[in-house]
Amino acid sequence: MNEFRQTDWRAFAAIGLGTVVVPLDSAVNVAFPAITAAFGVPPSGIQWVIVCYVIANAALLLVFGRIGDLFGHLAVFRAGLAISALAFLGSGMAETFEMLLVTRALQGIGAAMVLSCGPALATAAFSEAQRVRALGSYAAVLGLAMTIGPSLGGLLVETWGWSAVFWFRLPIALVALAASIALPASRQVRAPGRLVAANAVALAAALGAVLVGISRARYGAMTIAEISAYAAVLLIAILILRRTRRGTDDAVITLSIFRNVQLSLVTVTGIMVNLVGFAVMLLAPFYFARMTSLPVSLAGLLLAASPFGIVIGGQYAPIITRRLGAPLTALSGAAIVAAATAWIGTWHPGASITVMAAAALVHGIGLGLYQVAQLDVSTAALPPHHRGVAGALVMLTRTFGVVLAASTLTALFVYLETGARDRSSDVAFLVAFQQTFLLAAVGFGTVLVLSLLVPESWFSRKGSRDKRS
Repeated sequence: MNEFRQTDWRAFAAIGLGTVVVPLDSAVNVAFPAITAAFGVPPSGIQWVIVCYVIANAALLLVFGRIGDLFGHLAVFRAGLAISALAFLGSGMAETFEMLLVTRALQGIGAAMVLSCGPALATAAFSEAQRVRALGSYAAVLGLAMTIGPSLGGLLVETWGWSAVFWFRLPIALVALAASIALPASRQVRAPGRLVAANAVALAAALGAVLVGISRARYGAMTIAEISAYAAVLLIAILILRRTRRGTDDAVITLSIFRNVQLSLVTVTGIMVNLVGFAVMLLAPFYFARMTSLPVSLAGLLLAASPFGIVIGGQYAPIITRRLGAPLTALSGAAIVAAATAWIGTWHPGASITVMAAAALVHGIGLGLYQVAQLDVSTAALPPHHRGVAGALVMLTRTFGVVLAASTLTALFVYLETGARDRSSDVAFLVAFQQTFLLAAVGFGTVLVLSLLVPESWFSRKGSRDKRS
């Protein structure tokens, strides 16, 4: 049910302003070297600045999406902005690395509330026939914020230090909260039953167990008892989720929805797309600091090329989707991401700024195409009263990809760098950087090729078009 009148640009602008506080988190990536230096932690420890954020975010995205479906997306959205503002304040004032990690987790909770309901609110401001246009505009807002984040973050770190990447989002969150309060309140659909609580807790526990387990496995020091505990939580959660009947309106999500082949495919592929997509934001800042003499501000501008590409890809995605359909558009975007990832793997100290910017730009264009098409496939596969869950599912693949990148790619990079230490440290770093991106591209490309073997998947015209008609 639409919560605003159709094509309400005032509402869309307010929702967009609130949404940007989340992708502006890309400014934090530029501050990674400064944060490690300020708190005296090794470069490998920076992953926890990412992991604390994304675990809290991923574990609660779907839960808050369903809560928004039941109680109103706008109420959840506003609460997310309030929590985000509090978290930005805490991060900016953090005096210890542990305090920073706690406030990063709080940022993840706020981001989960904002992003789980943002797509539903954005599409509510447009007619159903303009849904793809709404999704493209929403993706453009996310991409623009991600574009601004690295370059702005570089300037902020150079001028005021690492804490400024948190301080500057505080007034944005407060202004967006004030703007959202002026919007008409969405009505409560109905009170949840007991099944909501059981399903929600099981889902959050399952996602949390998987993500924490992945992060802990990074160190290769988990005990048998710890592994057993994660496995037990995951097993119990799956059993609870399996008992949830298909079509139960009170459930956060039912596993049976993944019988939709296209939904399953874009969900799994989405995790891989975002894994290799975040590799740029994760490793490139260290590449620029180590292998180039670029100032932090210029390095930030280069990092902004990828999010700017997301904006371009998001704007053209609705046009391509109308011609090819959402599944084939998603496949095309994923293929571009794989190719651009391999291109980044060819960077070397003699590479020009133009070449590096072009590779990052193409990488972002592929991401933009995929993200809009994935949103279209997911929202079409679920009923309208589960629109919050659909949007949250897409955002979940992004955060899942990020935590996998932070854990697996960091581990791969360290392993490859260690193996090349018979050479100079700079050469070892360069070899590890190149090989990490090339291996990621090969692995992802292999997944895409194998996905082509799934019958009636990417090439099926069923899905978003049929649903809209």
